[in-house]
Order: sequence, then C-alpha cells, then structure tokens
Amino acid sequence: MIQVTNTIDLAEAEIEERFIRATGPGGQHVNKVETAVQLRFDAANSPSITNAVLHRLRALAGQRMTQAGVVIITARRYSSQERNRADAQDRLVELIRQAAVPPKHRRPTRPTKASKQRRIDGKKRRGDVKKGRGRIRDDG
Repeated sequence: MIQVTNTIDLAEAEIEERFIRATGPGGQHVNKVETAVQLRFDAANSPSITNAVLHRLRALAGQRMTQAGVVIITARRYSSQERNRADAQDRLVELIRQAAVPPKHRRPTRPTKASKQRRIDGKKRRGDVKKGRGRIRDDG
C-alpha cells in the first residue's frame, strides 16, 4: 500500500510499471539497458480516488492523463532503474496529493469607497501630467 493522504491509499496492484530504454547520451550502455520507467495508474477506475479528486487530477495532469483516465508518468532522470522507479512513484503521489486538496472558496468582495476615490485621484493626476505635455505656442 502506498499512502498518499490520510484518506487515499493506493494498492501496488493499481500501478503498472514498464521499463523502457532511456534516450539521450550514454553510448552503448543506453542502447542495451532499459532504465527508464513508464508508470501507469488507472485513476478513473481506482476505488480510492473520488470523483472530485479525479476531476482536479484531470486538470492537474493535463497531457499526462489519457481520455480513459489513465495517468502516465515517464521517469528517465537517473541512470538507475530503481531510482527512476522511486522518482515516478514520488511524482504520482505528489500529483494525487495536490489534487486531493480542495480549492478554497473565493468570497467575492467589493472595493471600498476610499479605494475607488484613490483610483480616480490617481487617474486625474496622471491626466494632468499628460495634459501639461505637448507643444508650447507663443501667442504674443
């Protein structure tokens, strides 16, 4: 069991890992060793993910989530398979942790009378400065 929050626990069976060849520099070694990890988590069918968390997770994950609701995380930062595995799991847990926090309700507010007056005064001052610019004509 992977504990994400107090209410969300992920079973190891829910996470599918595939090891793939990493890209980038490394010579012959990178071409024969599969150190990168592609982690798949079916969030849409997970019993521990509620609809509200799934909705926020879909927004946070962006292109990392498929239409079917599967989160795909690819970790190739390290040259070790174990470190990439841990990195991918940490990134998944952090993503779900962020989605589990409900957004704060915004209470609409109105500007005070004094702040409106300060805004108007500032605009008038700026207008006066601009009015003072320009060509000076000599009428005399």
